[in-house]
Amino acid sequence: MGLVRLREEEWLQPNPDLAGRRKGFAEWPEGVQITPQSDAPGRELAAMLGVPIAFDQAALPQVAHHTHEDLCLLTQSTSGEPYRLIGAAVAWPTDWHPKDKLGLTLRALHAPITGYEEQLATGVDRFMSTLRPGLIFGRCNWFIAPTPERRWLAEGDAQDQFGHVTPENAGETLFVRTERQTLRRLPETGAILFTIGVYVEPLANLTAENARKLSQAVQTLIDGEGDRRGALSYAAALNEFAHQKVPTC
Repeated sequence: MGLVRLREEEWLQPNPDLAGRRKGFAEWPEGVQITPQSDAPGRELAAMLGVPIAFDQAALPQVAHHTHEDLCLLTQSTSGEPYRLIGAAVAWPTDWHPKDKLGLTLRALHAPITGYEEQLATGVDRFMSTLRPGLIFGRCNWFIAPTPERRWLAEGDAQDQFGHVTPENAGETLFVRTERQTLRRLPETGAILFTIGVYVEPLANLTAENARKLSQAVQTLIDGEGDRRGALSYAAALNEFAHQKVPTC
């Protein structure tokens, strides 16, 4: 899973762009998907973060308006049962629709990811069941996108999405999309909160060394996750760009 322990002050990004969050949810209202089971943990989270919630408001989306991160809640119906997604407030998804994931177990949520069942599922289930309140863990995930927009739904054929990319323009037409993800258990309800902080930069902003590392990482995707992420459509251009990039001092 590549998890690292985080301190409380490292948990969420300070000073989020609140206007951007409001705009993101207004443009994509389907990013909010909640069940009645999400109300109590959503209100617990709101109290933790000092976000006021009216009696008749759904708590989770209101909290997500006040954070840089998108927010997801998972719970077990009974002890020993798999964790399921009970609520999501997602303004900036990376190629997924919360409406398609609500109610699914962790294994079903990750089914499209090559190798998840074979390599990660058992360890993730064990981690979730043993995660104690007060502990916060983080990890990072990355993608290559053809757009600087924070919401990326990767609609259409990969060749159509990346067909304009060449080694000459890859620095301005490919964007490195990073997700800073965190996990913590809420102490009162026992629900697990999964946060996703999205950051997007043009490939040209990477140092020469990091561009080459990224090119190598893309090559490792091709035999597995490459098809799902459209890697074959941009890998050659990225690789040539990375190896022509002049090292920065």
